[in-house]
Amino acid sequence: MAEIFFRTLPFFAIIGLGYYAGRSRFFTEEATAYLTKFVFFFPLSAMIFRFAANLSFAEIFNPTLILSYLAGTLAVYVLVTVVALVRGLDMPTAAVEAQCAAIGNVGFLGLPMMAILFGPASVAPMMVVLSVDLVVFSSLIVIFINAGRGQGLRLATLKLVGLGLLKNPMILSIVAGLAWSASAWTIPVPVNDFLTILGGAATPGALFAIGASLASKSAERVQIAGWLSFAKLVLHPACVAVCVLWLIPASPYAATVAIAAASLPVAGNVYMLAQHYGVAPQRASAAILISTVLSIVTVPAVIAWVSGLATSGG
Repeated sequence: MAEIFFRTLPFFAIIGLGYYAGRSRFFTEEATAYLTKFVFFFPLSAMIFRFAANLSFAEIFNPTLILSYLAGTLAVYVLVTVVALVRGLDMPTAAVEAQCAAIGNVGFLGLPMMAILFGPASVAPMMVVLSVDLVVFSSLIVIFINAGRGQGLRLATLKLVGLGLLKNPMILSIVAGLAWSASAWTIPVPVNDFLTILGGAATPGALFAIGASLASKSAERVQIAGWLSFAKLVLHPACVAVCVLWLIPASPYAATVAIAAASLPVAGNVYMLAQHYGVAPQRASAAILISTVLSIVTVPAVIAWVSGLATSGG
């Protein structure tokens, strides 16, 4: 546990540095927005493309892992949705709360962290997790918010979902990388060097952007944010663990990476969606802030546990 904590500490230290820069106004909200946009469209896309270009479709299309991770994530998604509806919330607000519990910071925090902690082989299962999050759950929140507003599952809603997927640079990078891999072409040395240099900015840039964005987050609705943070940091990895280890068993290594990925704090894009639709943005903001702070302890704890399982073969 101590060893893993110190290995993850540099990631959170860079987040802390970004937070200080944002809090001190050295980095304004506008500067943070542009940094996030830069990382999202350029370094992160370059890193994902380079990773995917060195994988085969068979490595990413792992039906067992897809089903088991999807089942575990759906379990916590449904649970949090039911709790929200029992509390008398409307469907759009319930959808935002469920999204907080199900979607972790896989792109900005998870990919670089797991690659260092678990090695390059972790990229394939992380791509599975990222693809499920982007394709399934990023679509669900749009569908449920529109349904809750009485618009139903109309063609316009499906078109909105489809365009959102087609415009997402992470999805495009995965698809383009796999297409390149399928072509069996070797990435030319200058292009590979370009991708390596540009992709190298993804990890520090993304972590710094996470921290700077947290500086503007509110800690309002602490009780609700505490529940959502508990659902994300504890219930989500627990549900995924039950599915990938016992109900729909994946390979030990893939299961280990998937559980670790499920333990990540709430993703920043949940706030962006909540703000875009005008549905509980302060709630999502507080959940991101609290879950990220708590994850300094909970993520190493989960990784230490699953690493022990993988070592013992249990």
